[in-house]
Amino acid sequence: MDHRRLSLSDIAIGEPLPWDVYGEGNKLLLRRGHVLQSAGQLESLLQRGLFVDAALLDGAQKRKDLQAQQARRETPSALRFINLAGKRLERLLYNLANESDAAAKVLEVAKALNYAVDINADVALASVLLNQQEGSYAVRHSVDTAIVALLIARSLRKPPEEIQFIMAAALTMNIGMLRQHDLLRNKQTPLTEPEQQFIRSHAQSSVALLEQAGITQREWLDYVALHHENDDGSGYPSGKTLADIPQNAKIVSLADRYCACVTQRAYRKTLLPNAALREVLLPGGKPGDAMLAAYFIKEIGTYPPGCFVRLQNGEIGVVTRRTKEASAPVVHAFIGPRGAPLSFPIQRDTTKELYAIRELLAPQQATLRFSMQQLWGDEAAL
Repeated sequence: MDHRRLSLSDIAIGEPLPWDVYGEGNKLLLRRGHVLQSAGQLESLLQRGLFVDAALLDGAQKRKDLQAQQARRETPSALRFINLAGKRLERLLYNLANESDAAAKVLEVAKALNYAVDINADVALASVLLNQQEGSYAVRHSVDTAIVALLIARSLRKPPEEIQFIMAAALTMNIGMLRQHDLLRNKQTPLTEPEQQFIRSHAQSSVALLEQAGITQREWLDYVALHHENDDGSGYPSGKTLADIPQNAKIVSLADRYCACVTQRAYRKTLLPNAALREVLLPGGKPGDAMLAAYFIKEIGTYPPGCFVRLQNGEIGVVTRRTKEASAPVVHAFIGPRGAPLSFPIQRDTTKELYAIRELLAPQQATLRFSMQQLWGDEAAL
């Protein structure tokens, strides 16, 4: 019989042994089913040398691996669906003029994002803040905007057909400046007048490209055309006012602006989520659409999933789940009160005074290294 030496990771204290265990000279030490009661007992035995039939150990490991694979298959990942949707969208947008049935293919991307939000809406919303390195900015920003717009539209109980056109508009709103978007985002100097003019015309260019690709759905095209118009007439390209801007176009517009504000751009300061909401919902300090503002605050929250916070006890963590109380989300702490990393993320109840949120932090202030899967499990696996 081929024996293999056991390690500490092969044996669980308090659980029955799955095989007979031998010592030096093939002497039987512990029978299958024996339960080790303490770490001290286990360490003492390991120092003497514990061995098991290699075939049995390999078989147990294969069963464990199979169980892990089955668990992964049974737990779909919202983050993986979002990233796959982004890759599919990128291929579509860069080749839209040559795609047959382009409208149906864009709506399939919207359907995938719907499914991701169904899996875990908090993971989907956190991806707006924590998944910024995935793919090109131009495409990822459209995906982020579609996710936020979807959450608002669902909260407003929009019909499914309206929701799909809201999302389709968000996914295609910037196709008119797709190839220039990343370059403009990374500019180290303020935008020039020609660049500003180019941006101000991109909604019209986007509509033209969508029509050339065979997209005829009027609502979809209208939401794209109007996604930079403002209620007070200060928007572009046409300076339309409240009466001429449908609510669904405003949902796309507000989602677009919010996601742009919280994303890193060289030519404009990145805002913390609460400041971004103020910027978007109170432009120039003046209230915009009060009803939509209320829904945005309700769905995104003052402390949305994925943002970094400091707690009253000095710990630093990440918001992982929204609750009914906007100011008291669930937080997982990563860094202790004295600045030392914690061994593992600890969930904190922010309704308690000790763990209440003291302040929002910029990512560079938090200095945390983690994967989304560490916080949300397999629903955020890559």
